[in-house]
Amino acid sequence: MGLRVSEVLGLKWCDVDWEGMRIGIRQSYVYGEPGAVKTPASQRWMPLDPSLAKKLRQHQLRYASPANKDWVFANPDTGKPYWPSRIQENWLVPAAEKVGIGRIGWHPFRHSRSSLLHALGVDLKLQQELLRHADIRTTMNIYTHAAPAALSEANSKVVRLVLPAQVA
Repeated sequence: MGLRVSEVLGLKWCDVDWEGMRIGIRQSYVYGEPGAVKTPASQRWMPLDPSLAKKLRQHQLRYASPANKDWVFANPDTGKPYWPSRIQENWLVPAAEKVGIGRIGWHPFRHSRSSLLHALGVDLKLQQELLRHADIRTTMNIYTHAAPAALSEANSKVVRLVLPAQVA
């Protein structure tokens, strides 16, 4: 969904609107404490894809318990959200190394989401809204990266325009 890791960890089950198929981004969770989200633009409802809703419901049925009924991603031993560095070192890095990506952190997920939205031709304003950036320039100038295939295709279009195929 392109959330910041602090926002993912700040999710509570009461933030999920199952009927409306959306998630409310209302708080963050940093250094063991709930707090405000990064900017006013960050605090909003985000659409929830049906496939993701299904996975989230499965997660809820599997991990929610009376001792752990509030936080979406809580450590079963403490009932509080995990520390991002623990998740990164114990699950994220090993998974990335297993598939050949190498060491990875949290922030590349936001860049990837922005770049994928762009590659799919999603309107720039929608990209900004989905990433919840206060300024559209942040979305375009920092988060969105051109896909190599798109660069090659654009370059080839210009070459074909300037150097048309030779008639035999």
